[in-house]
Amino acid sequence: MEDNDIRWIQRFQNYDKAISHLDTALQLKNPDMLQKAGIFRFFEMSYELAWNTIKDYLEEQGFRDVKSPRSAFKKAFEIGLIEDGHSWMDLLLDRNLTSHAYDEEKASEVEKLIHQKYYPLLSQLYNTLKKLSNE
Repeated sequence: MEDNDIRWIQRFQNYDKAISHLDTALQLKNPDMLQKAGIFRFFEMSYELAWNTIKDYLEEQGFRDVKSPRSAFKKAFEIGLIEDGHSWMDLLLDRNLTSHAYDEEKASEVEKLIHQKYYPLLSQLYNTLKKLSNE
């Protein structure tokens, strides 16, 4: 079976695109509300693709009980795929904060959280999966 036929590799290719867009959006200096909304959307896409890529990777490795983000993050931490399990659980809880983009103060807080805490987690996962996809 070629790598392109492996589901987690296919999903990872989409994750690659989403996190690249998030990276570009996060480089904006003093984004306005519309730009912040774009940052939030790219963050949401990156998060969804991250957990689904983790799930697909774990299933490829023989783990079957990883149907939710919580169970996928827990197993990924157990096997060393991700390093900071607590921050991933925070990400799971905070992911819905992006729905408060209408409140400028809250939007700025969420943008800062994405920038400082969650983008580094998503990037670390990306780098780990990139290495695994090249093996």
